[in-house]
Amino acid sequence: MIKNNFDKGPEGWCSYDYHASMVADGSNIFILATWAAQGGVDNGSFIWTDHRRWSADTPERPLSILPLLCYRSWVGADPLDMRQSAVAVHLRADRLRLDGAQCFFWVHAASTRWHYTAHPLALEEGVWTANRLALAADENQWHRSWSADPDHPVALEQVLSRAESYGFSFVGFSSEVTGRLSMSQFSITAGT
Repeated sequence: MIKNNFDKGPEGWCSYDYHASMVADGSNIFILATWAAQGGVDNGSFIWTDHRRWSADTPERPLSILPLLCYRSWVGADPLDMRQSAVAVHLRADRLRLDGAQCFFWVHAASTRWHYTAHPLALEEGVWTANRLALAADENQWHRSWSADPDHPVALEQVLSRAESYGFSFVGFSSEVTGRLSMSQFSITAGT
């Protein structure tokens, strides 16, 4: 089981700033989420990020914003088998202007990203909203948004079996999403 209660900090969670990455000659720029000791679920710790730290990832199809993500290697962990896993998280929106976007959970491995589009996540203004997902290895429920090798993308089953990173995305916006996204009590429970 993976559990991020954020008791001591952001536990490796960050935002991806694609535009800054291009300005930095292609070096990926990730900005660590901000930690708060209280104010989360049950007044516990939480993390947050906002539009000053993310930008649209233009190679993704459709365009995606990756406001919160975690690479397993950043916290000294190996890839994770997420087949038939359950994901639970509390999310909160603060002055979040989605402009038509939906929020999805995604997984990434071997330079291929899949978004769980069959199950958009609930976001409410100023309220911690519980979201629970049972990850199915059915490509009809997911969308592959990017692969470093578009002619030979990695299948969903393979990505789920060795997830190197995972996180949340905004997809379907007419202009870039602005505002704040906060997260509390994130967990992944292994499948049976």
